[in-house]
Amino acid sequence: MEPFSGSFNQEDAIFLLKVIDIPPMALETREYRIQSGQSHYSEMIGPEKPPDKSYLAVFHQALERNQARLGLDLVKLAAIVAQSRPGPLTLVSIARSGTPVGVILGRLLKIVFKRDITHYSISVIRDKGVDQNALNYILERHEPQSIVFVDGWTGKGVIGRELAHSLGQIKAPKELDPNLAVLADLAGIAGLTASVDDYLIATSLLNSVVSGLISRTILNPDYIGPFDFHGCVFYQELKDYDLSKWLVDKVTQYALNQLKTVPDLKAIQNVSLSERLKAATASAAFMARAKLKYRIQDENYIKPGLGESARVLLRRAPELLIVRDRLDPDVQPVLILAQERDVPVAMEPDLPYRAAALIKRLDRDN
Repeated sequence: MEPFSGSFNQEDAIFLLKVIDIPPMALETREYRIQSGQSHYSEMIGPEKPPDKSYLAVFHQALERNQARLGLDLVKLAAIVAQSRPGPLTLVSIARSGTPVGVILGRLLKIVFKRDITHYSISVIRDKGVDQNALNYILERHEPQSIVFVDGWTGKGVIGRELAHSLGQIKAPKELDPNLAVLADLAGIAGLTASVDDYLIATSLLNSVVSGLISRTILNPDYIGPFDFHGCVFYQELKDYDLSKWLVDKVTQYALNQLKTVPDLKAIQNVSLSERLKAATASAAFMARAKLKYRIQDENYIKPGLGESARVLLRRAPELLIVRDRLDPDVQPVLILAQERDVPVAMEPDLPYRAAALIKRLDRDN
């Protein structure tokens, strides 16, 4: 198993993933196999196509519109992480949504806070847990207290809870902090966060072409042995469309531009416990209400927040997009995605998020 960097620079990211050649499966087939219990979602992968010009324009507009907020939150998160522990830092991002954030965070910690940084990206899969082989690789080379797990955001908090649970199951060193560091903690469960607000983090709008050309991670026993890292597809054929390096360069500069707005980096504090508890309460209340209103038993079919909504519209079989305000500029990209896939849109002015999405269930076809 050889670590690799995808399309990122080697000093920016080290993927602990096994590159495999697994045939893509049509969306309808994947959804049927998942919902019928024949396959876990991590055993299959869908095709990835280049983003079209009109949608790329939407992506660039969203990135430009939120540049100040995104840059400032990255500075805040870097400051919070720097304060959380001394010495060298080992960033371990959750592939793939956490990877661009991990790259930029690592750069800021080096440039602004003069810290020694190594950034790995590993797989954590719902119901399956953390990639223990990848984690062992890291623990053989770095002190457990230096490790910070990084993701882009939390939706319901599933991956954060999965990570904490699986670290407990494998009896990880007690010095290893299981809490995530994220830009936006909608679920109120992250240990370190810059915000609990739902806003459009542009990396959620594209797939491999902003994530080092890697796929969602794969755990299929036909391809992954007991001593292998979890798998991924490396989309070399999309290299002409790759924005990964461009994006992290651009957003790093956004963050550096925001430094002048922060008079004292040492005064930056983690989002308060009361704010995170408020977010957690709102998350639980929304899930309970949505399950009742839309007659959903399995909460995996409910995806709160703009980031999760975008991922449903890009990767899954969506049934409904729910928005708080159709005129909200941050909502426009997910509205465009919904229109392209002919997904109905419902308005809920009291929605605690800017958007939420429901996955279509096969038992509703009749």
